[in-house]
Amino acid sequence: MTEGLKVGITHEMERETTEDMSAQKVFPYVPHVYATSVMVGHMEAVCAEMVLPHLGEGEQTVGTGMKFKHIAATPLGMKVRYSAKLAEVDGPKLTFEVEGFDEVDKIGVATHQRFIINAEKFNSRVAKKAEKTK
Repeated sequence: MTEGLKVGITHEMERETTEDMSAQKVFPYVPHVYATSVMVGHMEAVCAEMVLPHLGEGEQTVGTGMKFKHIAATPLGMKVRYSAKLAEVDGPKLTFEVEGFDEVDKIGVATHQRFIINAEKFNSRVAKKAEKTK
């Protein structure tokens, strides 16, 4: 981890919502709008992108928790924008505050946790776990 990973740094990300992001792709009996599951993924992505330039060689981050509210529906085709702020650094544990907006409204808020991990060790453990099913 580099020295630039400090409380208060921010990052933004913008995406255009597409048909592939529809809630109906997961549950055909719900409204045809931007899916909550995709919103959560975008909230996670803006945080992961923020820390990427600050990681050391062989380091990655993994998401470990999120508390969020989806507060407004977004019609497909609208742009969404996510703004994240690093709120806390506790060793390898990172906590972020995230807000999401479409072209009209605030659409979501979240607190997200990520951990900085050693990618080689993590991938080795996952591979060993996968072997148990063969």
